[in-house]
Amino acid sequence: MNDEPFIKKGFKISTNKELLDWEMICQYLSKESYWGKGIPVAKVYTSIDNSMCFGIYKDGQQVGFARVITDKATFAYLCDVFVLEEFRGQGLSKWLVQTILAHDELQGFRRWLLSTNDAHGLYSQFGFTPITNPEKWMGIYTPYEKE
Repeated sequence: MNDEPFIKKGFKISTNKELLDWEMICQYLSKESYWGKGIPVAKVYTSIDNSMCFGIYKDGQQVGFARVITDKATFAYLCDVFVLEEFRGQGLSKWLVQTILAHDELQGFRRWLLSTNDAHGLYSQFGFTPITNPEKWMGIYTPYEKE
């Protein structure tokens, strides 16, 4: 893909970070998402700077976003996937995940991970399943605000 947009039904997906609407992304992640509520803006900027990002655009307006944390060799973590509410129901999330998984730089990994409260149906279409042997996995979780 190399910053070349995918275009479908008047929407485009691009990895060009110069197109990102930082204010909209920060607003959505820190105020509207269940997973990033309260995240400081500086953390959002740093996370984007250090990730492979995908934006969905309609007539120059960003309407969706996702990022991938990866070593580009063996592992990828898909996160911060969203489409603004007024653009939902058009298959954009599905198209976004499909585009990410097909990206040239994201091929041949041993493992993809993600975490979701409510989009299991979306991700299962692409082969994501519950983690096998979850007893092997460990983590540290530090919320941004009290839950």
